[in-house]
Amino acid sequence: MATIRLGDLAPDFTADSSVGMINLYDYLGDSWGILFSHPADFTPVCTTELGAAANFKDEFDKRNVKMIALSVDSAASHAEWIKDINETQNTTVNFPIIADEDKKVSTLYDMIHPNADSNLTVRSVYIIAPDKTVKLTLTYPASTGRNFHELLRVIDSLQLTEYHKVATPADWKHGEKVVVSPAINTEDAKKMFPKGVEEIKPYLRLTPQPNV
Repeated sequence: MATIRLGDLAPDFTADSSVGMINLYDYLGDSWGILFSHPADFTPVCTTELGAAANFKDEFDKRNVKMIALSVDSAASHAEWIKDINETQNTTVNFPIIADEDKKVSTLYDMIHPNADSNLTVRSVYIIAPDKTVKLTLTYPASTGRNFHELLRVIDSLQLTEYHKVATPADWKHGEKVVVSPAINTEDAKKMFPKGVEEIKPYLRLTPQPNV
């Protein structure tokens, strides 16, 4: 079991799910993807998370991101749990939940941290680019639910910085100023970014977000 690092190819897999057999690469196609694990079905925090994810689906769709969840329970268990999620979170689960009873996918993605729990997955997040490389990893303990606003924020940053020579500063949100890449000198930056370049320090230059 190897640790998955940024820039690595996301391991492909085929597994049963709440919507039948699914292959990760086929499912993602040319889209971005977010794979996130849950410790177990019929648990309170996971129920709120999957409800939140379903309610955010339109936002992920706008960004060409496909969601896929995972828990170590069976597809039949997922089907029953989805009924509870839909009822209690006033939503409709609209993405696959991988059934990982044999922990094959959990092991492949290093989602089980034995010192936390030897059987259940922690709350792992992997954001995967269209070329199937891993662009972001996050790991939360079972006791802490994820912030889906933050996941959307980092996806906005990843997609922006993938296609423009910029970086995003602390607490950046879509539409705010961004940082010019240090690899570009200021004169070249002014040609590259016609909206203007603000030089605070030679290494710290701001420009309006390029694609807004």
